[in-house]
Amino acid sequence: MADLNSALAAIDAANSADPHVETGQPAALLYGQRMSAELARLVPKASDVLQIAARGQHVERWLLPRADYPEGKAGYLDWRREQGRRHAERVAGIMAEAGYDAAAQARVGVLLRKEGIKRDAEVQALEDVICFVFIRHYFADFAAKHADEDVVDIVAKTARKMSESARVRLLQEFALPDPLAAAVRGDAA
Repeated sequence: MADLNSALAAIDAANSADPHVETGQPAALLYGQRMSAELARLVPKASDVLQIAARGQHVERWLLPRADYPEGKAGYLDWRREQGRRHAERVAGIMAEAGYDAAAQARVGVLLRKEGIKRDAEVQALEDVICFVFIRHYFADFAAKHADEDVVDIVAKTARKMSESARVRLLQEFALPDPLAAAVRGDAA
């Protein structure tokens, strides 16, 4: 019998080994907890697979540093693809140990590799949660390190990945300055 709590606990145990610390906790563990909290808020009736994908979105991410890949967009995209593949493989293994069948393990891979964004409701829900977690918890630090025009560009790129309903909700929940709100709406110059 599949055990959601066992799968989530195994992801947390793996992420507890993250050597990077944020607010006194391993960064990957904190990120996974934030993902679960945001998912519960945005998609209260999420399937087990979506709950596991959200928690395992960055499982053991530190094991493959960005610095291992070339600078620039191509290197970044290669790194992200490999992270998605590794996360999918690792989380599927955790699910197998927690009693989930091969179909559920394959499905979590689809979500973690973000196959079918804008076409698959669960893949899109995961992406929306990722974007909300970024805006809520990581955006302020990011924005402080980048030029205003770069920040507007990143917000626009983030918003394009979101569903229309998530963009509307984002504008309702966050008091964004006009240029950033315009970027979310898609009408930034």
